[in-house]
Amino acid sequence: MRVDSSAIERTPIAVAAPPAPVTDRGGIALAALGVLAFSFTLPGTAWAMDGFGPWSTTALRIVLAAVGAALALRITRTPLPARRHWTGLAVVASGTVIGFPLLTALALETSSTSHAAVVVGLLPLTTAVYGTLRSGHRPSRTFWAAAGAGAAAVVAFTLGTGGGSLARGDLYLAAALLVTAAAYGEGGRLARELPGWQVISWALLLSLPFALPAAVLAVSAEPFEPTPRAVTGLLWVALVSQFGGLVVWYRGLARAGIARASQLQLAQPLLTLVWASLLLGESMTWAAPVTALAVLACIAVTQLTPSRSPHAGARPRP
Repeated sequence: MRVDSSAIERTPIAVAAPPAPVTDRGGIALAALGVLAFSFTLPGTAWAMDGFGPWSTTALRIVLAAVGAALALRITRTPLPARRHWTGLAVVASGTVIGFPLLTALALETSSTSHAAVVVGLLPLTTAVYGTLRSGHRPSRTFWAAAGAGAAAVVAFTLGTGGGSLARGDLYLAAALLVTAAAYGEGGRLARELPGWQVISWALLLSLPFALPAAVLAVSAEPFEPTPRAVTGLLWVALVSQFGGLVVWYRGLARAGIARASQLQLAQPLLTLVWASLLLGESMTWAAPVTALAVLACIAVTQLTPSRSPHAGARPRP
């Protein structure tokens, strides 16, 4: 059979277009709801510390949230997670359940809520970087340039407000960024296999054996004045920031992607600055909102630059 080669040459070859990015609006909405809940965390912690010490605030919020988590797991008769999940749950527990609450409470002993909010504004960046490295994607040079500019803005702010040197509270906040980024990354990964509320519930139960005796010791050693303001702040950070907010947050990370959804936290420092002014009466210098907006712009650039998969340059097999 003779084949007309000229006909073959004239036949257009269909090239498959790359799939368009899919935006999970439901996942974005869940993550946004989590950010709204988290934006009250620092003011809520400041309220709680009107009547409780930093160690008491941290331990009591874990205990209260763990009790709610245990009831939810019991009522739903949820089975134990698989063995492969426990390492990730331990990272979530050490970061979002213990690390971030304790480190930010210690930081607020010497830092204002508005100052802490701006420093915590780097959390979306650290979370995106962790998620990127965990998945093997390689950010572009533009990504790193914008990330470095955002970090430089935060360092300049902390040095400027700290008299030219890093304060003890800034060291606590820097540690909080690192442990929380890892916890968010692992929690978002786990939430692809487990419901978000189970991820934070099991992480809370892992922390309970440490938090319960710590609460007893802390309450006996630190000032204890359960005023209505302090109790309100404690209940918020325990039931909303520590449990409810994380439930919708981890689900949003799982549905919309860690790097993408984490960038919604760019709005969190700005919201926290507003709540600190309205609820705590803190005065803001011009540097705080300007720095927050600079960080917002820099990290927004990181989301507009494409990232490459580690296999992007591989030659397709015939």
